[in-house]
Amino acid sequence: MNIVLLGAPGAGKGTQAAMMVETWGFPHISTGDILRKAVADATPLGLEAKRYMDAGDLVPDLVVIGLVKSRLSSDDAKKGFILDGFPRTAVQAEALDTELESMGLSIDAAILVSVDSNVLVGRLTARRTCKACGKIFNLQNNAPVDPKVCEVCGGELYQRDDDTVETVSNRLSVYERSTAPLIGYYRDKGVLKEIDGDRAVDAVFADVREIVKG
Repeated sequence: MNIVLLGAPGAGKGTQAAMMVETWGFPHISTGDILRKAVADATPLGLEAKRYMDAGDLVPDLVVIGLVKSRLSSDDAKKGFILDGFPRTAVQAEALDTELESMGLSIDAAILVSVDSNVLVGRLTARRTCKACGKIFNLQNNAPVDPKVCEVCGGELYQRDDDTVETVSNRLSVYERSTAPLIGYYRDKGVLKEIDGDRAVDAVFADVREIVKG
């Protein structure tokens, strides 16, 4: 099954994607990972992407889509895949559909993990990161005994600048503005599947399982 995974920062997409990989073996394809690997491997598209990244510019859609198409041609993606972080806009979704069609493929489901923005702000601002090992804790559901000390390595826990209320609220506003047309695009195509993400992880995954099985 070919899946696009949608959801705001903090919605729990990463957790659900990991469970999908473990259950069905679908490759979890993140555009960030693709870009980093292509740059590291110095592929032609990777070198082109690096030129934009070094200049501090956004990598053009055509380059990103080319990288995604190359990744989807890999053997491990032949039985299905999970796209995460791309497409981000309706224009990108249209371009992706065109490339998939040329490969004889299509998106079977766009799964939207939906969570109220107030809940997301609470989740994200409760995150604490270890300065030493990078381990992330959450004061809401994965709190260390001492909120200032990492239970893994004993390092100092801190709140990242992008986890403050102001920054998180801005990130969510940007997400809503850019993603609303994308959600509408997949809804119009009849493949959007919306899931309530403000529940226990296993309850959310039960809905994911029904979509994939169905």
